Amino acid sequence: MKRARLIYNPTSGREIVRRRLPEILDSLELAGYEASCYATRGEHDATEEASRAVSRGFDVIIAAGGDGTIYEVVNGIAEKKARPALGIIPCGTSNDLARALGIPRSVKRACRIIAAGKKKKVDVGRINQRYFINIAGGGSLTNLTYEVPSKLKTVMGQLAYYVKGLEKIPSLHPIHVRLETKNEVLIDEEIMIFLIANSRSVGGFERLAPNADLSDGKLDLIVVKKANLGDIIRLATQAIRGEHIKDPLIMYVQTDYLKATTQGGERVQLNLDGELGGQLPCEIKALPGQLELFVP
Repeated sequence: MKRARLIYNPTSGREIVRRRLPEILDSLELAGYEASCYATRGEHDATEEASRAVSRGFDVIIAAGGDGTIYEVVNGIAEKKARPALGIIPCGTSNDLARALGIPRSVKRACRIIAAGKKKKVDVGRINQRYFINIAGGGSLTNLTYEVPSKLKTVMGQLAYYVKGLEKIPSLHPIHVRLETKNEVLIDEEIMIFLIANSRSVGGFERLAPNADLSDGKLDLIVVKKANLGDIIRLATQAIRGEHIKDPLIMYVQTDYLKATTQGGERVQLNLDGELGGQLPCEIKALPGQLELFVP
């Protein structure tokens, strides 16, 4: 019998996974898995448990929580010699990766997808010694996801990010960044933000990286050049419709490798799948087909 390890955040989605744990485990048992579970207790806990599950030979690891829980689990699996298939039960605020894969927020339906057994190989991004599966970036606005208080996210959901974003817009400032591929320097000037997307769905925007594909071996770079407040508001409006990439203040490039450095010792914080990811400088590489995910 195959073994499945459920790693869940007990506080995600108003504690929905904790409350429905018997139902989830039953559905896995009925699908032919010997199932066990682990509740995370703090930062990096899910990464450590995922790594233990790999070393113990589990066939499947299931991440139940938000994008942060999935990020930590991916960091416990990526580039290991034997990598279990990954299932997702989305119960966070944005659920960007689940949305990109078409995995519903319904716990019952997400479990059915895992039970059905259809899998898809997807790429992972490596940035220095960390991994991301959906989005990485640097600049003032990338701090949003870990600055929004968890209580506010619980009450307001996705709206909490927009509220915090409006609050931060007046204080945005440009950063001098040099971005280069193996063959050319893409930009070496002041910009507002850069994002490296693996899927189309980022921060609740369904078409922020409209050409992104989780399985194409490429990462999609989006750069917002130096802009004023009016420009940023205009770009945000365009991004809702997926029309921002035509704007002259946007650079949009697909690549499998990127090097990012900053000038004058400026501190630029990195965000990986909504979590703190160190600082520039960094090297980013696409790892094609790194993980097998259960999909509809």
